Amino acid sequence: MTDNATESRDTRGSDLGLAGMLQDLVLDSADVEEFLTGLVTVAGRALSGPADEVLCAVTLLRPRMKTTVASSSEHARKMDEIQYRFDDGPCLRAAREGRTYHVQDFREDERFPGYSQAIAGHGIRSALAVPIRLEGDTRSALNIYSPNASAFDTSAVAAAQGVASEASASLRLAIRIARLTDSGENLRAAMESRTAIDLAAGVIMAQNRCSQDAAMTILKAASNTRNTKLRDVAAAVLASVGQDSVTTHFS
Repeated sequence: MTDNATESRDTRGSDLGLAGMLQDLVLDSADVEEFLTGLVTVAGRALSGPADEVLCAVTLLRPRMKTTVASSSEHARKMDEIQYRFDDGPCLRAAREGRTYHVQDFREDERFPGYSQAIAGHGIRSALAVPIRLEGDTRSALNIYSPNASAFDTSAVAAAQGVASEASASLRLAIRIARLTDSGENLRAAMESRTAIDLAAGVIMAQNRCSQDAAMTILKAASNTRNTKLRDVAAAVLASVGQDSVTTHFS
């Protein structure tokens, strides 16, 4: 790597304002996947030099599952998948062990038998893998690949660790927001389902001049006979009287 490339890489890393940028990503992203896509884009810009465009990806490990959840390109995703086939490589070790792995040259590195030869055969000479610390049994790592040997100097390693550190806090927040959103949507759906059933029971009570208990018995009997969920039977009843949608005041 030339001095100019190193200088450019250092300058980009220092000008990013990583904390602010990643917080904006969390707020602006529709979901965790979009946030991570923004993350690898930021990392790629920070660590690429004029003559060295790096590939970036994020690996996520859960029990019995490993996957690339975001990548700067399809080529970056494929480089991750090579590690998955070997079940070994710098990004998997970084995620599992919680420490940074730096490969100066895959043609000379002996830590990853088989994998190093395979990745070098795809034109990748060096790599940097930095853990993204999460909660629970989920593990993650930021993976950075370069076609050049010795592409990542000390300042580049520090910049990558800075991205991963900021990403750790932001990703934990993004995951929590996603879980809260899912919980909120589930509660909203449950409330709307309950509302539909209550309204349908009211329709049956008016049509048959019966009690609420009797109306519920009719709804449940129809659900069992048709092998259809109660909320779907309720929706059909409401549709029959011109009520196509149900809304609640939950927010």
